[in-house]
Amino acid sequence: MSIKPLIILPDPILRQVSKPVERVDSDLRKLADDMLETMYDAPGIGLAAIQIGEPRRLLVIDLAKEGEEPAPHVFINPEILESSDQRSVYEEGCLSIPDYYAEVERPAAVRVKYLDRDGKLQEMQAEGLMATCLQHEIDHLNGVLFIDHISKLKRDMVVRKFKKLAKDKAPGKMVG
Repeated sequence: MSIKPLIILPDPILRQVSKPVERVDSDLRKLADDMLETMYDAPGIGLAAIQIGEPRRLLVIDLAKEGEEPAPHVFINPEILESSDQRSVYEEGCLSIPDYYAEVERPAAVRVKYLDRDGKLQEMQAEGLMATCLQHEIDHLNGVLFIDHISKLKRDMVVRKFKKLAKDKAPGKMVG
């Protein structure tokens, strides 16, 4: 397993729509393991393949708290089948938008179908943090970021900040 570099806003890769996974094989399982290791190292609770530059419909989630036994989930070609009318608000962050958090309102529960790491079709009824995390990561697969769910004013401020940071880190730029 290896830790992969994270793609950071404003990289346009984050806006790509990921392609469906054609085949679940050892290469895909290795990618999922690398994603889990990358996510744990960050640290985070969810990661979509696009966030490491792989535009494939693959995501990993682990909601275990520090000190608890890891409980990794691998979702291949996940698809939301149903969303509840009831809404919930969570403060969300993103490994591709470091150190920025905002309250986002989403459906409180979702039913998702996906392939597991063995290629078997599964369904999950999720609520609470798992529902929020699934929606956040599936958004990534569709080129959507959590900041797209906040006001345009706040979103524009965040994007400007990260464009400036990226420009300041550009090669050849003196940093003093």
